Amino acid sequence: MTANYLIGLREGLEATLIVVLLMAYLAKTGRTHLLPRLWTGVAIAVAASAAFGALLSFGPRGLTFEAQEAIGGTLSVIAVGLVTWMVFWMARTARTMGSDLRSRVDRKSAGSGWGLAVVGAVAVGREGLETALFLWAAARSTGSSTTPLVGALLGLATAVALGALLHRGVLRVNLGKFFTWSGAALIIIAGGVLAYAVHDFQEAGILPGLHSLAFDVSAAVPPSSWYGTLLKGTLNFSPATTWLEAAAWLLYVPPVMFFYFRSHRRNQTAAAIPEPVRSSAVS
Repeated sequence: MTANYLIGLREGLEATLIVVLLMAYLAKTGRTHLLPRLWTGVAIAVAASAAFGALLSFGPRGLTFEAQEAIGGTLSVIAVGLVTWMVFWMARTARTMGSDLRSRVDRKSAGSGWGLAVVGAVAVGREGLETALFLWAAARSTGSSTTPLVGALLGLATAVALGALLHRGVLRVNLGKFFTWSGAALIIIAGGVLAYAVHDFQEAGILPGLHSLAFDVSAAVPPSSWYGTLLKGTLNFSPATTWLEAAAWLLYVPPVMFFYFRSHRRNQTAAAIPEPVRSSAVS
């Protein structure tokens, strides 16, 4: 539940902040009459994300076991790729997100303002679809039950509550640090999802080595124990891990984590350097 709570919180807060920024800008520029258009776009995005999650959950049923495992592994790899792109994108564009959104609002709010619904739907829908796919992959890797869904919903509810408090000015959060460390945590979770995707491919017969274990600590960490469940739910740790699963984790997590923090350091350095003052000649 903890990993899914973090995913719901992180992704939900990102989407909520986008909506809060759009609402604040509309209020500041005296265009609050366009808020219903924005909420229409947000509602469409939420509905599309929920439908996508339902399709992922119920679509593969009725297929052979091997086909289900192959589809699950493929979607898990896609989820890992999207999350990896997302954390790097957030690290790179966090400083300019507000100005980018404001420029979109200015372009789309002309006329009837329905273009603003498109802005809301695209901005929130992208986060929602990524979240649905990654939550599905993370929940599948820890075992299908209602617990991952509850954790994700609690995370989303917390994100909405924080967004409301931020919008009212009641709460101030160091969002830079939050997104930095939650992004690092998502990379670790994604490593576990990737390892489980490899396991799916092994069970589907696409990859070899299903019974070639790198280690088996099931006696010390029983999967049914509370700490085994905790490790599985937070880190996607499998007590019996094949060589290919271990290799996938090691080839993903350490290098991605290195480049992630290096990207953050570069962005912080760039933010600390003031832009040169440009003067224009007056004729």
